[in-house]
This record gives sequence, C-alpha cells and structure tokens, in this order.
Amino acid sequence: MHPGVPMVTVLALMALMMPLFSGAVDIRQLRQLAARHNVTCVLVFGDSSVDPGNNNRLPTTMKGNFPPYGKDFFDRHPTGRFSNGRLATDFIAEALGYTKIIPAFLDPNLKPADLLHGVSFASAASGYDDLTANLSQVLPVSKQIEYLKHYKLHLSRLVGGNKAQNIVKNAIFCFEYGHQ
Repeated sequence: MHPGVPMVTVLALMALMMPLFSGAVDIRQLRQLAARHNVTCVLVFGDSSVDPGNNNRLPTTMKGNFPPYGKDFFDRHPTGRFSNGRLATDFIAEALGYTKIIPAFLDPNLKPADLLHGVSFASAASGYDDLTANLSQVLPVSKQIEYLKHYKLHLSRLVGGNKAQNIVKNAIFCFEYGHQ
C-alpha cells in the first residue's frame, strides 16, 4: 500500500464496495472517494471467479470459453469468464467509473488504452501453491505477479515511466483465491 494512503481509506473503500452488488451504496460516493484518493485502476489476481479469459491462451482444460458461459455477456459469447456474464471485478471497475469489463492480460486483442483502466492476471484453477497451478497448467501466483512486471513495462511505454509508476502505485489490487 502507498504510504500516503491511510489504512482507514482502504477500509472505507472496501466497506463501500461490499454492499455494491445489493445496490445499497451510492455509486457517486464510491467514485468520489476513489477520486479523492487518486485511485487509478483495478489490477486483479486470482482464480476462476476473477479470470476473464487468461486461460484461453494456456494448454489447460480449465477454460470457460465455451457455452453456456457468456450467454448473458454483452455480445452473448463465451469470453473465458467462468460466468454467464460479468465478474465481480468487472462490476467494481464499472462502479469506480473505469470500464465495464476488466480484460485478460493475455488477451491478444488487448488494446493499449485498456492498460489504463486495469487488467486481470487471474487464472482459473490457480492457488497460492505453485504446484497446484503447475499440475493444471495454469498461471500460478508467482507467474501472475511476474505478468504485473510486464504490465508495468507496457504501461511505461504507453504513458512514460513516472505516470506508469503512479498508476500502479494508486491501483486497487484485488486478490481472490480459493472461493467456495
């Protein structure tokens, strides 16, 4: 966490995001709080509940790029999300005013502008133990973090080193592993 962001701010953002899905939070308040604390984007690490399609590019059977997945997505086609529509992290990014979907970092159609709003490094069937991911041929946590370094390089080329550093420093990092 950035030294200039007090823990109370982080907890306040989390508290505002929790009821987001029930409609109990005023989205304007959430956006104002994020803007006041210079939150820049959403970066996601995790497993199937937040993988938007990174596994589509991997030699694994752990994929969500076939029906019925995606049947309620914008264009009604499977994206690699293990969902019939958007993921929780997509709704968080939209609530913050960044983008309607967080793209997969490994998506070959990822546009440079997408990097400004955040990406997901998540990989279905991943876990905290690299052995688990290696057995399933998916991205272990260590590889997801390595891809964060690649993201920073791409971002630096796009906006310059100082601005890229600021974007990453002020990002919301979402970690989700081992859901039931």
